[in-house]
Amino acid sequence: MTGRPFPSDLFAGSRFAVVGLGRNGHAVVKALLGMGAEVQAWDDKSPPAPDAYGAQGENSRFTAAPLDDLTGFEALILSPGIPHRLPSPHPVAVKAREAGIPILSDAEMLYRAVRKAGSKARFASITGTNGKSTTTALLAHMLDKAGVPVLAGGNLGTASLALPLLPDDGVYVIEMSSYMLERLDQYHAATACLLNLTPDHLDRHGDMAGYAAAKRHVFDNMTPDDLAVVGVDDAYTRAEASTLIAEGLNVVTISVHDETLVAPVAKVHEAAPTLPGAHNLQNALVARAMAKHLGLDDRAIETGLTTYPGLPHRQALAGVIDGIRFINDSKATNAEAAEKALLCYDKVIWIAGGTAKSGGIEALAPLFDRIAKAFLIGRDAPILQASLLAHGVATEISQTLDVATSAALEAARALDVPVVLLSPACASFDQFASFEARGASFIDILTRLSDSETP
Repeated sequence: MTGRPFPSDLFAGSRFAVVGLGRNGHAVVKALLGMGAEVQAWDDKSPPAPDAYGAQGENSRFTAAPLDDLTGFEALILSPGIPHRLPSPHPVAVKAREAGIPILSDAEMLYRAVRKAGSKARFASITGTNGKSTTTALLAHMLDKAGVPVLAGGNLGTASLALPLLPDDGVYVIEMSSYMLERLDQYHAATACLLNLTPDHLDRHGDMAGYAAAKRHVFDNMTPDDLAVVGVDDAYTRAEASTLIAEGLNVVTISVHDETLVAPVAKVHEAAPTLPGAHNLQNALVARAMAKHLGLDDRAIETGLTTYPGLPHRQALAGVIDGIRFINDSKATNAEAAEKALLCYDKVIWIAGGTAKSGGIEALAPLFDRIAKAFLIGRDAPILQASLLAHGVATEISQTLDVATSAALEAARALDVPVVLLSPACASFDQFASFEARGASFIDILTRLSDSETP
């Protein structure tokens, strides 16, 4: 693996409090103990055992106990899913604010660790409502193909503080959620992007203004020598680009509606068949701008595009039965993401549903004529059905993905539709542990269907 371990005494003598021991919190505790820190950690839902991290021989520096007293702690690291403001702050976060103790994310801790270890490795930060993971993976792939020491993580894949130490010429490509961004302090990206902004996580941020303010932190501490890349196809990001330009930052704006991008559309789609649709054009152009700032030339960028394998559950071809393509876009957990998928196809059998976001799917009405029939699953299937029926779209409530996929195959045959699209426009948590689990289930169902079709 690229990189080497951080020094074992990097944070010797420092004490950190950690709340939440899921994927991120667990990685934070392990990493900080490995760097010589003292750590007290707690998880309200799954309290750790006193010897939970004793296998590393670091048990004497680990305390498993509720954080009733924060005296002497350097910082509180909260897992991303635990609120420190809205809708209701965690009690330990309240104590930290009252005591003047900074509340930080694991991405901030990674930055501090890298700099404290003496590495000049650069950071590239990627945020937005949709497209973050694709852009993160694509940029990391471009850099890797060009021979740059690179690691990707954060909201995608490996938790930030689980990443090892890179040399001076290395690059950390960090996918940033709004939860991570509002807990930054010293973090400084050499290049950062804001892809887009549509309503999401409003319970955590109060309203769109609060959500936009959280996302804006991706550009904190940047200088005119750095590069800010902003997709400007919505009002919030256009306003942010104007603000950054007024502040004197080096800003590149990207719009897929710019007529000068007609040729790049064809070139990107020809070079990278795993990046269909205008939204992926934006992702590719953003990654290209960031890669150029990080030192890649056009040939290296094109090589990266050509060889990019794509990410699972993001408009990935899951299978073909009787010439009918089944597209797995389980990552589409809101209407905005599903819109990007629907725009790629003239006619589809659509599988959608789950836990609907605010506004449901009404924003997709201009694309309803592309849906030959919809099969709806999950808790909010009736809500989606009402929107579709109001516009004359044939629908059927299937409830489960298994039933919906089988029915969608039969409908595609009967109606001579070449594509069955799973792009749920809803969160998955009513029926699945994650969008990944939903997509994996779709693939498993298709495998069984394909096997049953084999003579």
